[in-house]
Amino acid sequence: MPPKLTQKLDAYEKLMRLDKPIGILLLLWPTLWALWIAGWGHPNMWVAWVFFLGTVLMRSAGCVINDWADRNFDGEVERTRGRPLVTGIVTPREALYLAAGLAFCAFLLVLTLNRMAILLSIPALALAISYPFTKRFLAIPQAYLGIAFGFGIPMAFAALLDAVPPIAWIMLLANVFWAIAYDTEYAMVDRNDDLRIGIKTSAITFGRFDVAAIMLCYAAFLALMMVVGMSVGRGLCYYSGLVTAAGMACYHWTLIRERGREKCFKAFMHNNWLGGVIFLGLMLDYVVQTYTKAGSAILH
Repeated sequence: MPPKLTQKLDAYEKLMRLDKPIGILLLLWPTLWALWIAGWGHPNMWVAWVFFLGTVLMRSAGCVINDWADRNFDGEVERTRGRPLVTGIVTPREALYLAAGLAFCAFLLVLTLNRMAILLSIPALALAISYPFTKRFLAIPQAYLGIAFGFGIPMAFAALLDAVPPIAWIMLLANVFWAIAYDTEYAMVDRNDDLRIGIKTSAITFGRFDVAAIMLCYAAFLALMMVVGMSVGRGLCYYSGLVTAAGMACYHWTLIRERGREKCFKAFMHNNWLGGVIFLGLMLDYVVQTYTKAGSAILH
């Protein structure tokens, strides 16, 4: 008996991971950092809305493509055995149509931006589509994920400034280190299954140095974000956000040091708060700067 419409819609929601918004947030935070820095604390709200909706759509499309690419592997992994393409409630053809529709809707949004942002959307789409296949041949596919998840950074600068300054690429590099850190935590959950079926991940590549590698990546990420702050003249609130994020990274160490599946997954999920704290510090820093300048102008 074919599945009911409600079952089908529920399966599509799960295929797009709309029931698990952590991926949307991990994509969104770096984009918001870039929008606030490129807009000097006051980004164009339409552009910000386009990037928010685009993030939701492209993350959803990426998840669908990921499950389509891994449909012959997910049944062998404990955590992914219940995914819609594995159970058969969604067919591979339906998944491809859904991914294409989501990407098309995202492209329609991008068409409201300037020419440079539109051109950058092409490699952004290519990265999103190709990432799932890198797990077959790249030793650290998480680095590729970091580029894919962070490509909203140069796009945000392009959309607001019609240029991509060097600071945007430094932020993208920082995001690569952050992605390696949090996605290695995620990969540690599936390491035994991935070894058995032949999938490549950073958790396998780093081996017994996985925890040390994660902490070094966090350190590189935060150091680069400090460079970003100094380059754009940020103040106490921004650096307080980075210090808080560093404390969170240390908390992650306490979770992952024994390599337990549940605690590694908890550390991965907690990265949402780490990214959010950095954005909060950045946003407050611009608010404080605005009021400080306003007060100085009144006094003079």
